Amino acid sequence: METINQNSDSQSAGGGVNREHGRTIAQRWTFVGLHFGLVLFCAWLAVADGWTLIGQVFGQQWTLVDNDRALLMLACVFVYWLRHAITVLYLLQRRIDWGEALGLLCFMAFFEIGLLLVGGGAFRSEVIPFGTLDIVALVLLAVGSYLNSGSEIQRKWWKQNPANKGQCYTEGLFKYSMHINYFGDVVLFTGWCLLSYNFWTLLLPFFMAYSFISFHIPALDGYLSERYGEKFDQYAAKTKKLIPFVY
Repeated sequence: METINQNSDSQSAGGGVNREHGRTIAQRWTFVGLHFGLVLFCAWLAVADGWTLIGQVFGQQWTLVDNDRALLMLACVFVYWLRHAITVLYLLQRRIDWGEALGLLCFMAFFEIGLLLVGGGAFRSEVIPFGTLDIVALVLLAVGSYLNSGSEIQRKWWKQNPANKGQCYTEGLFKYSMHINYFGDVVLFTGWCLLSYNFWTLLLPFFMAYSFISFHIPALDGYLSERYGEKFDQYAAKTKKLIPFVY
């Protein structure tokens, strides 16, 4: 019971995740493996008429009318899985608890399958040709992916230097925003949602940003202030929290 309480306290202080370092190999590989299973399921929906087959089970005529856009959404799913695998298996040093892994898998299933179906035309009758908005969306997707993964890789390599052990990282992309990786997530999901051509999906990055600002960032800042002390507090006083040059 004491161990459970300690884990709960650690997660609360760390913004809903366990900030203690640990290998948790089984959780990591299960997380990545099940996520890849989700990629395969999305491929079945987009390429093998899976959505049509599901409709037949319920006596309905369901189809993805926009095949090209469905394939583009599938490519987004695969790229996101690849980045997720790199993060979980290489970049992330903290523990991953079973509850966190399974909870995030449910969330991933919600937006990966949902965006593929919406973008692929499961709920409309016409094909939407590619245009300028798609170029903007792909740029946002690429920039957001770079901000998230690029910043994490910079920090990983910096921390591998023994001279930097126990130090607070404030360089690279993190000098423009304390949580530039979170901002990258908001940017990439904005692009991903724009590719679906359903603007209601933009509620997803909106609520992600709200969650970061209202919950994850305050909790993580408290944890980092306790861990690094004055060095972090000085960094926090002069650096924007999420959006470079803005907030």
